[in-house]
Amino acid sequence: MKFKNYQTVFLYTLAVIFLSSCDSSSTSYSIEDNGNDSGGGSNNTDLPAGFSKFISEYTDVYISGDYVVVESAGVPNHSSPYWGAGHPNYAAPHSNMVVNPNIISEQNFKFYIPLNPSISSSSSSTPLGPIGVSISGVPFYNQYAGPNNQPLDNEIPSFDSYYGHPQQTGQYHYHWEPTYLTFNESASMLIGYSLDGFPVYGPTEQSNGQYPSNLDELNGHSHSTNEYQDGTYHYHATSTSPYLIGGFKGNYGSLNGGGYFTN
Repeated sequence: MKFKNYQTVFLYTLAVIFLSSCDSSSTSYSIEDNGNDSGGGSNNTDLPAGFSKFISEYTDVYISGDYVVVESAGVPNHSSPYWGAGHPNYAAPHSNMVVNPNIISEQNFKFYIPLNPSISSSSSSTPLGPIGVSISGVPFYNQYAGPNNQPLDNEIPSFDSYYGHPQQTGQYHYHWEPTYLTFNESASMLIGYSLDGFPVYGPTEQSNGQYPSNLDELNGHSHSTNEYQDGTYHYHATSTSPYLIGGFKGNYGSLNGGGYFTN
């Protein structure tokens, strides 16, 4: 009986943690959209090559002024327990998973990503909430849990098989490598973009399939890739903190929609 009581308290504590985690309270602002999105999709021929990788079924990608705009509903292109029982994409929890009480819901994201990113004189820290977007339209989050930049340790057991989970408003997101993408294509593939305009790649190099050994404190370095033949700064997913993007190397754009704003 004592064990059952302790178990109840433990599960209640985890529920409280999950309900208050992955939060963001930063101030919002908007970028005036003077661009032409009539082309829609990710087939706009003026887009930088990497943006052609976005999955058109889940995203709409176009140029607006000095920004590439990525619109998405933020829902994953794979199964998860967080779709809820009865949903066609529902999957049973994996072994030892501690499912949080949240259910995936559609968002209304509009990511404004610099068309011509540049390295700033000093890097800036990432806030809680979306800090980038995967090619499937699911946002990237940083290496911390809300509400006070707590270690991610308490949230990791709630990740589904593809290392994602939703926060309390149903906003699904990745803190780690989105393995549904990399397992189905390549560990070196372009998996998305940071809000500062620099691409994010899987954990290995395209040139040799090896793990990079010279990443900076932000999880990035510079060289040519398949999408950027002339070279560019870019981030890599890693198995240790900061996992995706340790900070913004460049001047970052903004996000409208989904109840979260980064600025």
